[in-house]
Amino acid sequence: MKKKKILIFMPTMDIGGVEKNLINIANYLIKKFDKISLITISNKFKNKFNDKIEFISLKSKFWDSIGKRKKFILCLYLLFLQILKNKNVVVLSFQGNIYCTLLCKLFGIKIIVRSNTAPDGWSKSLFKFIFYKYILGFADKIIVNSLEFKKKLKFKFNINAICIYNPLDVKDIVKKSKIKQNITFHKKKLNLINVGRLADQKDQLTLLKAVNRIKNQINFNLIIVGEGNKKEELINFIEKNNLNKKVQLLGSKKNPFNLIKQSDILLLTSSYEGLPNVLLEAQVLKTYIVSTNCPTGPKEILLNGKAGSLFKIGDDKGLSKLILNFSKNRGKYLKMIKFGYQNLFRFNYKNNLNKYFQEVNSLIK
Repeated sequence: MKKKKILIFMPTMDIGGVEKNLINIANYLIKKFDKISLITISNKFKNKFNDKIEFISLKSKFWDSIGKRKKFILCLYLLFLQILKNKNVVVLSFQGNIYCTLLCKLFGIKIIVRSNTAPDGWSKSLFKFIFYKYILGFADKIIVNSLEFKKKLKFKFNINAICIYNPLDVKDIVKKSKIKQNITFHKKKLNLINVGRLADQKDQLTLLKAVNRIKNQINFNLIIVGEGNKKEELINFIEKNNLNKKVQLLGSKKNPFNLIKQSDILLLTSSYEGLPNVLLEAQVLKTYIVSTNCPTGPKEILLNGKAGSLFKIGDDKGLSKLILNFSKNRGKYLKMIKFGYQNLFRFNYKNNLNKYFQEVNSLIK
């Protein structure tokens, strides 16, 4: 057991892949180390963490209502106070990585950055490119969740990263998939599902454009699970194109696994990712996957198209053709579903969690 304290930095939390990985990693590490603290504003997820993990936060619910940037600043201040109290710490950052790295390096604190989304999403401006390249490079270790992601960091920023795949809790996914939801699935229809934030990155508008192209050719039902700032735009498109009877916006769901299990195709239309958990969850539940070939992750998970279909970002016409092809010959795709399922060993739960332990442990003296 180690005496050095581990501080996990995650200012805001929602229902998503990053949060799932954070919870799994934190709950595993507390079994290996004496002291782990989590710096966050999001107290509502406290019950998901092991009781031994200390929450360093602000008790008032008022802070949940402030903007994301302000939450980051508050959490950086909380981190600053912790560092003043005790410099014998290692920081594991999941969010606000640049600011967290800068603060840690100013005080000589060792830091591991866990980067979650491909640089394509945050390095378009020259200012950001320079800022990220030189500050992120100061981190003691950088962990990414796909090999493609690792290559991009090396190519774009000349930064060496460590690839650790997302730890996939197969038993938990299967268990939760047996909990039924009050949603009707029609066996005579092609059941489609999309799970993700309603945001520019997830680009559900391309999905709606695709199904609008084929609404008179096949009988389908599409459910979209998630909340976000693009909701109104999606609703307007659905109403304008008379898709109300074919498309349902279900809002956020803590447990979408039964819905994924009952669907024929899970669709991902993102413009960029890290390693999208929802694709792995669909593979566990043996649901066919159609995804953008976006950076990074989908191509790696789908084994270059051998375990699912890939299409170009924003290509609604190409997506509509893939959906039609599946509807005409479902049996053809069973081998691809099986192939994806057989290769899930890469995301083994215990093996990948142990890799996190090894990386953190290497900085403990």
